[in-house]
Amino acid sequence: MASFSDLLSSMEKSADTFRVALDDTWAQGRTAYGGLSAAFCVEAALRAVPDLPPLRSAQFSLIGPASGVLSMKAEVLRRGKSTAFIGVDLTGEAGLAARAILSFGVARNSALTYADLPMPLVKTIENSPSFFGDRPVISFQQQFESRMAGGARPFQPDEDPEYRIWFRHRDARAREGIVPLIALADAPPPASMVIFPQPGPISTMTWSMDILTDDPQTRDGWWLIQSKTETAWQGYSTQSMMVWNADGKPVIAHRQNVAIFI
Repeated sequence: MASFSDLLSSMEKSADTFRVALDDTWAQGRTAYGGLSAAFCVEAALRAVPDLPPLRSAQFSLIGPASGVLSMKAEVLRRGKSTAFIGVDLTGEAGLAARAILSFGVARNSALTYADLPMPLVKTIENSPSFFGDRPVISFQQQFESRMAGGARPFQPDEDPEYRIWFRHRDARAREGIVPLIALADAPPPASMVIFPQPGPISTMTWSMDILTDDPQTRDGWWLIQSKTETAWQGYSTQSMMVWNADGKPVIAHRQNVAIFI
Protein backbone atom coordinates (compact mmCIF):
# COMPACT_ATOMS: atom_id res chain seq x y z
CA MET A 1 0.00 0.00 0.00
CA ALA A 2 1.61 3.24 -1.16
CA SER A 3 1.46 6.01 1.42
CA PHE A 4 0.55 9.59 0.55
CA SER A 5 4.19 10.58 0.97
CA ASP A 6 5.21 7.78 -1.38
CA LEU A 7 2.84 9.05 -4.05
CA LEU A 8 4.18 12.61 -3.85
CA SER A 9 7.76 11.34 -3.89
CA SER A 10 7.04 9.35 -7.05
CA MET A 11 5.72 12.40 -8.93
CA GLU A 12 8.03 13.14 -11.85
CA LYS A 13 8.37 16.14 -14.13
CA SER A 14 8.70 15.94 -17.91
CA ALA A 15 8.89 19.30 -19.69
CA ASP A 16 5.99 21.30 -18.18
CA THR A 17 3.96 18.28 -17.04
CA PHE A 18 4.03 16.31 -13.79
CA ARG A 19 3.12 12.62 -13.79
CA VAL A 20 2.27 10.10 -11.10
CA ALA A 21 0.98 6.53 -11.30
CA LEU A 22 -2.20 5.98 -9.30
CA ASP A 23 -1.99 3.30 -6.64
CA ASP A 24 -5.13 1.13 -6.42
CA THR A 25 -5.30 1.62 -2.66
CA TRP A 26 -6.13 5.28 -3.31
CA ALA A 27 -9.04 4.50 -5.62
CA GLN A 28 -12.76 5.02 -5.29
CA GLY A 29 -14.11 2.50 -7.74
CA ARG A 30 -12.46 3.15 -11.11
CA THR A 31 -11.02 6.55 -10.23
CA ALA A 32 -8.91 8.39 -7.73
CA TYR A 33 -11.22 9.99 -5.19
CA GLY A 34 -11.68 13.74 -5.52
CA GLY A 35 -9.46 14.73 -2.62
CA LEU A 36 -6.47 12.99 -4.14
CA SER A 37 -6.98 14.60 -7.54
CA ALA A 38 -7.31 18.00 -5.87
CA ALA A 39 -4.17 17.44 -3.79
CA PHE A 40 -2.20 16.48 -6.91
CA CYS A 41 -3.34 19.69 -8.62
CA VAL A 42 -2.12 21.82 -5.71
CA GLU A 43 1.18 19.94 -5.48
CA ALA A 44 1.76 20.44 -9.22
CA ALA A 45 1.12 24.19 -8.91
CA LEU A 46 3.52 24.51 -5.97
CA ARG A 47 6.24 22.66 -7.89
CA ALA A 48 5.67 24.46 -11.20
CA VAL A 49 5.53 28.04 -9.93
CA PRO A 50 8.32 29.15 -7.57
CA ASP A 51 7.79 31.22 -4.42
CA LEU A 52 4.01 31.09 -4.33
CA PRO A 53 2.37 32.68 -1.28
CA PRO A 54 -0.04 30.58 0.84
CA LEU A 55 -3.07 29.02 -0.81
CA ARG A 56 -6.21 31.03 0.04
CA SER A 57 -8.96 29.44 -2.03
CA ALA A 58 -9.50 26.73 -4.62
CA GLN A 59 -12.19 25.54 -7.00
CA PHE A 60 -12.10 22.03 -8.42
CA SER A 61 -14.28 20.60 -11.19
CA LEU A 62 -14.08 16.81 -11.13
CA ILE A 63 -14.90 16.12 -14.74
CA GLY A 64 -14.15 12.46 -15.38
CA PRO A 65 -12.43 9.37 -13.98
CA ALA A 66 -8.80 9.82 -12.91
CA SER A 67 -7.14 6.49 -13.52
CA GLY A 68 -3.83 5.03 -14.68
CA VAL A 69 -0.90 7.43 -14.97
CA LEU A 70 -2.12 10.92 -14.05
CA SER A 71 -0.67 14.05 -15.66
CA MET A 72 -0.89 17.55 -14.20
CA LYS A 73 -0.08 20.75 -16.08
CA ALA A 74 -0.09 24.10 -14.28
CA GLU A 75 -0.51 27.52 -15.91
CA VAL A 76 -0.11 30.97 -14.37
CA LEU A 77 -3.36 32.81 -15.11
CA ARG A 78 -2.30 36.02 -13.41
CA ARG A 79 0.34 37.02 -10.90
CA GLY A 80 0.46 40.36 -9.12
CA LYS A 81 2.37 41.80 -6.18
CA SER A 82 0.40 39.91 -3.53
CA THR A 83 -1.74 37.30 -5.30
CA ALA A 84 -1.38 34.61 -7.93
CA PHE A 85 -4.02 32.63 -9.82
CA ILE A 86 -2.92 29.24 -11.12
CA GLY A 87 -4.91 26.89 -13.36
CA VAL A 88 -4.17 23.17 -13.31
CA ASP A 89 -5.54 20.43 -15.57
CA LEU A 90 -5.29 16.81 -14.46
CA THR A 91 -5.70 14.11 -17.08
CA GLY A 92 -5.82 10.32 -16.86
CA GLU A 93 -6.05 7.48 -19.32
CA ALA A 94 -9.66 8.51 -20.14
CA GLY A 95 -8.82 12.17 -20.78
CA LEU A 96 -9.44 15.32 -18.77
CA ALA A 97 -10.32 14.32 -15.20
CA ALA A 98 -10.10 17.52 -13.14
CA ARG A 99 -9.63 21.24 -13.60
CA ALA A 100 -8.51 23.48 -10.75
CA ILE A 101 -8.31 27.24 -10.27
CA LEU A 102 -6.11 28.04 -7.29
CA SER A 103 -5.77 31.45 -5.61
CA PHE A 104 -2.64 32.23 -3.61
CA GLY A 105 -2.12 35.37 -1.56
CA VAL A 106 0.29 36.93 0.93
CA ALA A 107 -0.92 37.95 4.38
CA ARG A 108 -1.63 41.68 4.66
CA ASN A 109 -2.07 44.00 7.61
CA SER A 110 -5.76 44.72 8.19
CA ALA A 111 -7.96 46.60 10.63
CA LEU A 112 -10.38 43.64 10.63
CA THR A 113 -10.13 40.55 12.80
CA TYR A 114 -13.35 38.52 12.88
CA ALA A 115 -14.38 34.88 12.85
CA ASP A 116 -17.69 33.14 13.56
CA LEU A 117 -17.00 29.49 12.82
CA PRO A 118 -16.95 27.82 16.25
CA MET A 119 -16.19 24.12 16.43
CA PRO A 120 -19.22 22.13 17.63
CA LEU A 121 -19.16 20.23 20.89
CA VAL A 122 -17.90 16.75 20.02
CA LYS A 123 -16.48 13.68 21.68
CA THR A 124 -12.76 13.69 22.31
CA ILE A 125 -10.59 11.67 19.97
CA GLU A 126 -9.89 9.15 22.72
CA ASN A 127 -13.61 8.62 23.39
CA SER A 128 -14.71 8.42 19.76
CA PRO A 129 -15.21 5.00 18.12
CA SER A 130 -13.86 4.20 14.66
CA PHE A 131 -16.00 5.64 11.87
CA PHE A 132 -15.01 3.31 9.04
CA GLY A 133 -14.38 0.25 11.19
CA ASP A 134 -11.58 -2.26 10.76
CA ARG A 135 -12.31 -2.93 7.07
CA PRO A 136 -13.35 0.17 5.10
CA VAL A 137 -15.54 -0.56 2.09
CA ILE A 138 -13.83 1.97 -0.21
CA SER A 139 -10.13 1.35 -0.95
CA PHE A 140 -8.74 4.81 -0.20
CA GLN A 141 -10.42 5.00 3.22
CA GLN A 142 -7.87 2.53 4.59
CA GLN A 143 -5.28 5.29 4.24
CA PHE A 144 -6.88 7.24 7.10
CA GLU A 145 -7.63 6.82 10.77
CA SER A 146 -11.15 7.95 11.65
CA ARG A 147 -13.13 8.54 14.84
CA MET A 148 -16.86 9.24 14.97
CA ALA A 149 -17.21 12.43 17.02
CA GLY A 150 -20.94 13.02 16.42
CA GLY A 151 -23.67 12.95 13.81
CA ALA A 152 -24.72 9.76 12.04
CA ARG A 153 -23.33 6.96 9.88
CA PRO A 154 -24.37 6.14 6.30
CA PHE A 155 -27.63 4.31 5.61
CA GLN A 156 -29.64 5.66 8.55
CA PRO A 157 -32.54 7.38 6.74
CA ASP A 158 -34.21 8.52 9.97
CA GLU A 159 -31.16 10.53 11.08
CA ASP A 160 -30.09 14.03 10.07
CA PRO A 161 -27.59 13.86 7.16
CA GLU A 162 -24.55 15.17 8.99
CA TYR A 163 -21.11 13.83 9.98
CA ARG A 164 -18.62 15.01 12.58
CA ILE A 165 -15.47 12.91 12.28
CA TRP A 166 -11.91 13.09 13.57
CA PHE A 167 -9.49 12.22 10.75
CA ARG A 168 -5.76 11.86 10.28
CA HIS A 169 -3.44 10.25 7.74
CA ARG A 170 -2.04 6.89 8.75
CA ASP A 171 1.13 8.09 7.07
CA ALA A 172 2.88 10.08 9.81
CA ARG A 173 4.87 11.99 7.17
CA ALA A 174 1.61 13.37 5.71
CA ARG A 175 0.34 15.11 8.83
CA GLU A 176 1.65 18.58 8.04
CA GLY A 177 1.13 20.94 5.12
CA ILE A 178 -1.75 22.05 2.94
CA VAL A 179 -1.43 19.32 0.28
CA PRO A 180 -2.01 16.34 2.65
CA LEU A 181 -4.78 18.33 4.36
CA ILE A 182 -6.65 18.80 1.07
CA ALA A 183 -6.47 15.06 0.44
CA LEU A 184 -7.84 14.42 3.94
CA ALA A 185 -10.61 17.03 3.75
CA ASP A 186 -12.46 14.93 1.15
CA ALA A 187 -12.05 11.61 2.96
CA PRO A 188 -15.60 11.34 4.43
CA PRO A 189 -18.36 9.96 2.21
CA PRO A 190 -20.97 12.54 1.17
CA ALA A 191 -23.27 13.38 4.08
CA SER A 192 -26.30 12.56 1.92
CA MET A 193 -25.33 8.89 2.29
CA VAL A 194 -26.74 9.04 5.82
CA ILE A 195 -30.24 9.09 4.32
CA PHE A 196 -29.56 6.55 1.57
CA PRO A 197 -31.97 3.61 2.04
CA GLN A 198 -29.28 1.30 0.63
CA PRO A 199 -25.78 1.64 -0.90
CA GLY A 200 -25.56 3.45 -4.23
CA PRO A 201 -22.96 5.20 -6.42
CA ILE A 202 -21.93 8.82 -5.86
CA SER A 203 -19.62 11.20 -7.71
CA THR A 204 -18.42 14.61 -6.52
CA MET A 205 -18.83 17.14 -9.33
CA THR A 206 -17.52 20.40 -7.89
CA TRP A 207 -15.62 21.36 -4.75
CA SER A 208 -14.80 24.89 -3.59
CA MET A 209 -12.82 25.83 -0.52
CA ASP A 210 -11.46 28.77 1.42
CA ILE A 211 -8.35 28.21 3.49
CA LEU A 212 -8.61 30.31 6.65
CA THR A 213 -4.99 30.29 7.78
CA ASP A 214 -1.64 30.50 6.03
CA ASP A 215 -0.13 27.91 8.35
CA PRO A 216 -2.50 24.97 8.97
CA GLN A 217 -1.30 22.95 11.94
CA THR A 218 -2.85 20.58 14.45
CA ARG A 219 -1.93 18.20 17.29
CA ASP A 220 -0.92 14.62 16.48
CA GLY A 221 -2.25 14.92 12.93
CA TRP A 222 -5.93 15.00 13.94
CA TRP A 223 -8.51 17.24 12.23
CA LEU A 224 -12.25 17.49 12.83
CA ILE A 225 -14.37 17.39 9.66
CA GLN A 226 -18.04 18.34 9.67
CA SER A 227 -20.23 17.72 6.63
CA LYS A 228 -23.92 18.70 6.39
CA THR A 229 -26.29 17.95 3.54
CA GLU A 230 -28.33 21.02 2.59
CA THR A 231 -30.34 19.57 -0.30
CA ALA A 232 -30.70 16.19 -1.99
CA TRP A 233 -33.04 15.93 -4.95
CA GLN A 234 -33.15 15.39 -8.71
CA GLY A 235 -30.04 13.23 -8.45
CA TYR A 236 -27.75 15.81 -6.83
CA SER A 237 -26.89 16.89 -3.29
CA THR A 238 -25.27 20.03 -1.93
CA GLN A 239 -23.28 19.98 1.27
CA SER A 240 -21.45 22.48 3.45
CA MET A 241 -18.23 21.33 5.13
CA MET A 242 -15.74 22.56 7.72
CA VAL A 243 -12.32 21.54 8.98
CA TRP A 244 -11.07 22.53 12.44
CA ASN A 245 -7.76 21.63 14.03
CA ALA A 246 -7.59 19.68 17.29
CA ASP A 247 -7.67 22.93 19.30
CA GLY A 248 -10.87 24.16 17.64
CA LYS A 249 -9.35 26.66 15.21
CA PRO A 250 -11.24 26.86 11.88
CA VAL A 251 -8.93 25.94 9.01
CA ILE A 252 -11.01 25.25 5.87
CA ALA A 253 -14.56 26.26 4.94
CA HIS A 254 -15.73 24.35 1.87
CA ARG A 255 -18.71 22.94 -0.01
CA GLN A 256 -19.47 20.35 -2.65
CA ASN A 257 -22.04 19.42 -5.26
CA VAL A 258 -22.38 15.62 -5.50
CA ALA A 259 -24.15 13.48 -8.08
CA ILE A 260 -26.11 10.68 -6.42
CA PHE A 261 -27.36 7.63 -8.29
CA ILE A 262 -30.09 6.32 -6.01
